[in-house]
Amino acid sequence: MSDDNHTLPYPDASAEHPTLVIPRDGADQQADAAPRTRRRWPWVLLIVVVVLALLVVAAEFIARAVLPGIVRSIVIEQLDLPADQQLDVETQGLLLPQLIGGSLDTLHLSTDSVTLEGITGAADVTATGVPLRGGDLGGAAGTIRIDQAEFTSLLAGTELPVESVEFAAPNATVSGSISVFGAAVPLSLTLTPGAVEGDLELTPVAASIGGLDIDLDQVGSTLGSLGEGLTQPQRVCIADQLPAGLTLTGLEIVDGAAVIDIDVDGAIVTDTSLQEKGVCPS
Repeated sequence: MSDDNHTLPYPDASAEHPTLVIPRDGADQQADAAPRTRRRWPWVLLIVVVVLALLVVAAEFIARAVLPGIVRSIVIEQLDLPADQQLDVETQGLLLPQLIGGSLDTLHLSTDSVTLEGITGAADVTATGVPLRGGDLGGAAGTIRIDQAEFTSLLAGTELPVESVEFAAPNATVSGSISVFGAAVPLSLTLTPGAVEGDLELTPVAASIGGLDIDLDQVGSTLGSLGEGLTQPQRVCIADQLPAGLTLTGLEIVDGAAVIDIDVDGAIVTDTSLQEKGVCPS
């Protein structure tokens, strides 16, 4: 047989041989890179969310720091109060959505002492639906706490013998004197205060004449028509001692003070006539 075609020997199995790497196309390489790129996105989104959250929190803090001062200045200007008037302002809920919407859900104003139309007391008022771009309030209500001296001034002009007032919850005792046959007779009436249709109502529950306790029925028989008038429930209009936009809705003696419940007309912020004193029927 011819030996022209030589057969190559088999490679030695014990020897090391290089491994051939088959190159892949570009699509396969991009497929490997894509997952690594996508894995970065959650971290990027998380960082963005955290930064936005921090900005919102910072803006909320700024709003809470700035808004009370602005509201305080407006209230003091509108009510013509002293520049150093103590006035606390509080809001509820997140402020940013309310500021964007142009209205505060709730605004709470309180002060330990304020003088309005000659009456001095502690005030606590909560307003709702407070517009930030002008307009009427959605509504408002609150309380005014006054002491015995201020309560005495509320009773000025009544037929009651009011020279002094002493509180003993739930009643108030007014003391003074009446003229009987030209002589001054000391008289004290213990009354339970309340409110009816915007008026102060005083209901007598006890009486004393000359320091002696006496039955209410005897006051009438002793003092005649004058006594009968003093022992009947009395309604006292105090509208002329309050801004016209305030309506008396309740009154009770609590912890040594007269607590007056009021309802506030939402238009008081835009209608100057409601900021003036009210009028009592003649």
